[in-house]
Amino acid sequence: MSITLERKAELIKEHGRTENDTGSAEVQIAVLSERIANLTEHFKTHKKDNHSRRGLLKMVSQRRRLLDYLANTERDRYTAIVQKLGLRR
Repeated sequence: MSITLERKAELIKEHGRTENDTGSAEVQIAVLSERIANLTEHFKTHKKDNHSRRGLLKMVSQRRRLLDYLANTERDRYTAIVQKLGLRR
C-alpha cells in the first residue's frame, strides 16, 4: 500500500525544485498522489477495509489543502503540477 523508497526518490527527483527538495508543495502533492493511487487499487480487492479508507480520506484532504495553498500563492506552479499529474481541478 505504501510506496517504495526508490519510487519516492524518483518522485522527489522529478518534481523537486532542487535535487534534495523533499518539502516543497509539488513534491508533497506528487507523493500523496502516488499513495492515493496505491490505496485506490487496494480498495478494489478489499472493499471492507474501512480503517485504511479513513487514511485515504486524510491523504486526499491533505493534498487538497496543498493544492489550495499553491493556487492562492503561486498560480503558475499550481497549474504546472495539476497538468503534470493529471489531476481533475
